[in-house]
Amino acid sequence: MQPVIDEFTHAIRLSAENRAPLLIRGGGSKDFYGNLGGATGRTGESILETGVYSGTVDYEPTELVVTVRAGTRLADLERELNGCHQMLSFEPPHFSSNTTIGGCVAAGLSGPRRASAGAVRDFVLGVRMLDGKGEDLSFGGQVMKNVAGYDISRLLAGSMGTLGLLLEISLKVMPMPARELTLRMEMDEAEAIEKMNSWAAKPLPVSATCFHGGELTFRLSGAEPAVRAARERLGGEEVMDGTAFWESVREQTHPFFQSGMPLWRLSVKPTTWPLFLPGKQFMEWGGALRWFASEADAPAIRVAAEKAGGHATLFRRNGPSHQADAFHPLPPAMLKIHRRLKEQFDPYHIFNPGRMYAEI
Repeated sequence: MQPVIDEFTHAIRLSAENRAPLLIRGGGSKDFYGNLGGATGRTGESILETGVYSGTVDYEPTELVVTVRAGTRLADLERELNGCHQMLSFEPPHFSSNTTIGGCVAAGLSGPRRASAGAVRDFVLGVRMLDGKGEDLSFGGQVMKNVAGYDISRLLAGSMGTLGLLLEISLKVMPMPARELTLRMEMDEAEAIEKMNSWAAKPLPVSATCFHGGELTFRLSGAEPAVRAARERLGGEEVMDGTAFWESVREQTHPFFQSGMPLWRLSVKPTTWPLFLPGKQFMEWGGALRWFASEADAPAIRVAAEKAGGHATLFRRNGPSHQADAFHPLPPAMLKIHRRLKEQFDPYHIFNPGRMYAEI
């Protein structure tokens, strides 16, 4: 696959020489996410498609580590892991059959299991990448503790392709749970928040939670005895097709996400009491993730998120009229750090300029 890397390197160096924007694109499943609307094909912008660099580099099921090329389809990787009864614990969304593992890591999005298992970055062990000068760099390795100093490989998770082109990624994988069971009970929002936070403080096998429309739905995962004991302790009515339900949450095919209104993603403290914002709400991650389908002004939503100790992202614009920036504005000190990182990895500012913030 070296000829493919050579082509990538040539494209990067040509863009750097001409100071021309270069859009990094995997399967295109997250073109909607971030500023500028993704792969727009604007004048002077070249698109670097990563899907041609795909395949598994190394997989050691006994070591719970897999290394794959960034253009590998997420569905193909999950199929390979499933064959060994293993999985990506952060339960990444697909949004398309063409989703790549590189795009998955670059977007930094996690699914319903995130609150119990961890985020994307927690499972990234190492990366190989091309920086803004076309240099081939490697960081981290294939074990949890391998280097001292800055953890560059995890830094790239969620960077939206603004720091470099991911080539290969080493990920920690986990065994699939022996048993999973989804249960549901009726209650109001305040009671649901209190109950989810109470569960979080106890040794319960709760792997996912969500609240919507007066119903708290939760998933138990683990050994059969543990799931059975938790069910007897917590109660609730069984959801017969729990797998399909959580897939609808992860892939945003659940009816809540089909409103056609702008979709906001608020990350707040899980103990935050109900946020009385206009529109409809869907809650995940034990109360730490609040989705709002709302036409409310961006400042009002972001002020509410800040008061709750968090931040708000305009996840889907759902129409050209909403002109707010996708990501919550950074404090000056944090923006300075982002700028310095951009200068180090992408000195000519060619990678996905403005995708996260206009300043970088």
